[in-house]
Amino acid sequence: MNVPKRTGLILAGFAGFALVASLMPAQQNAAPQAPKRKKLLIIAQTKGYTHDSITHGSSVIEQMGRQSGIYDTYFRTDCQLVTKKKLEGNAKNLSYFDAVAFFPTGELDLDDSQKADLLSFVHDDGKGFIGMHTAGDCNYKWADYGEMVGGYFDQHPWNTFNAPILVDDRTFPATKQFPKEFVLNDEIYQYKDYSRDKVRVLMRLDPTKLDLKNPRVHRTDKDFAVAWVKTYGKGRVFATTLGHREEVYDNPDIQKMFLEAIKWSMGMTEGNTAPIPLPKE
Repeated sequence: MNVPKRTGLILAGFAGFALVASLMPAQQNAAPQAPKRKKLLIIAQTKGYTHDSITHGSSVIEQMGRQSGIYDTYFRTDCQLVTKKKLEGNAKNLSYFDAVAFFPTGELDLDDSQKADLLSFVHDDGKGFIGMHTAGDCNYKWADYGEMVGGYFDQHPWNTFNAPILVDDRTFPATKQFPKEFVLNDEIYQYKDYSRDKVRVLMRLDPTKLDLKNPRVHRTDKDFAVAWVKTYGKGRVFATTLGHREEVYDNPDIQKMFLEAIKWSMGMTEGNTAPIPLPKE
């Protein structure tokens, strides 16, 4: 079949256009890739008092990460992964994670290199640290740890009670959902080696509604922080004394607090960490 020269050029042009067009849809219509999930490591080694809420609290945090699609959770009751050294058997080291949450008690099984790696993970690498209920009730012999967290456990004078809580910062992502004040049945820790000048207190106990004559009350400034944030070098630290009771983790506002705290610690959101003076009652 003889095709006129002009018609042949047109057909060739159409063929070339069709070839280009056939390639374009694959690029244009490709579904956008979902954001890569962050990685959270929960360390819950128990070397002291065993908290029944560890299992439920950790599972709630794992479920929130999975359902939101924001992060995957790895849960350990030992400290093997708290290192930057290469590990065998598919074990992940700190370099794999974006944040670490601590829910332990006692002097943990950490050697000097592991301690240095944890501090470097937050301070130098700019990763996140989430201190859950007992984060201040461990590593008493390791001063740098207490400095990173914001202090150490020093009794819970009122045990489990209807804690009167004041929210000092309702602009921070983790506390926006709370009313100005509320009551929560839980066990609140008193902290030592803690200074409001070094952290931003998000929530605290209302001292006007506390039994300050309790012999286990050691703070004379009436400053009983419930949740706070701070920067540690390049990293971000969130800590709370809430979470002794399993039921606390079923509270939607508490769940949102932890989810937003994890996101903030991973650098996904922003929040003011400047210290707030203790309000005058």
